[in-house]
Amino acid sequence: MFLPIFSLVAAATAALAPLPAAAQDAPASSDIVAPQVPEGSVGGMGDINLYPKRVVIDRRQRIASIGLYNRTIDPGEYEISVMDMVMSPTGEVFQLDNLPSDVPTDRLRTASDFLRWSPRRVRLLGSEAQTVRIMARPPADLPDGEYRSHFLAVSVPQDIDEGFSINEAVNGGETTGPDIGVTIRPRFGISIPVIVRVGETTLDVSLDSGFVETPEGLAIAVTISRSGTRSAFGDLIVTAPGVDEPVAIARGVGVYPEIDSRQIMLGLNKDFDTSLLTPGTTLTVTYIDDDFAPGETLASSNFSVP
Repeated sequence: MFLPIFSLVAAATAALAPLPAAAQDAPASSDIVAPQVPEGSVGGMGDINLYPKRVVIDRRQRIASIGLYNRTIDPGEYEISVMDMVMSPTGEVFQLDNLPSDVPTDRLRTASDFLRWSPRRVRLLGSEAQTVRIMARPPADLPDGEYRSHFLAVSVPQDIDEGFSINEAVNGGETTGPDIGVTIRPRFGISIPVIVRVGETTLDVSLDSGFVETPEGLAIAVTISRSGTRSAFGDLIVTAPGVDEPVAIARGVGVYPEIDSRQIMLGLNKDFDTSLLTPGTTLTVTYIDDDFAPGETLASSNFSVP
């Protein structure tokens, strides 16, 4: 998950900062090779990738490794932390310190109190990776179930030449008195869930699906309903009889234990021949596990073309 974070820095003068390094002219060298992003990693608008895309810790393995990869050619520094987030009934995930008033938290079980990680700050050269170790130490009397927090890596602003202040620029490089200004520097962050399962957990999933009209055209609405103490995570695949390619597909769809259901809107596969969707044709949507028992079917349902 990508998180834009803005750092407001008070300065003696309001400065005109130069463009960030990524926006300046790149070195004109034929020797620069585009970095290869690790397979299975996730990234956002910043320069950092995390892998794997999620971490699950259980009683068999209390220690996990998370890789940070700087996908640019420039060095970067990153702060590592753990924060708590909650999923809303619409499937959005919010930080607890920036939570809409209509999103409940009463069923959220967080893991931040018993997670430990090291290091907490890393510096990476361009195309360099480093591993952060994270360990769960749940209390002995913690009830069985699933607990979750999110591993967060946030870029640290680099020291830059702030150039002329606004006052100096207006007056030909001379100041006329002290000014107070604000420099806004974006800090890009990315997070992945860290799930800790204690004891035995349960999960039951069902699907409800059908065609809907959207401003973008015909789509398939799938409602995933879950019960039990474990989250659901996997791929939604819609198929038609006698057709090799999927009608629609969505990978990495999760439903956390704090909600009972969420709806997913699936656009039709651009390579699918829509002329095959004749009225009465029965389609099948299948939810394939990519978590507890990868490859197994969590749930499936049929619906007809109207």
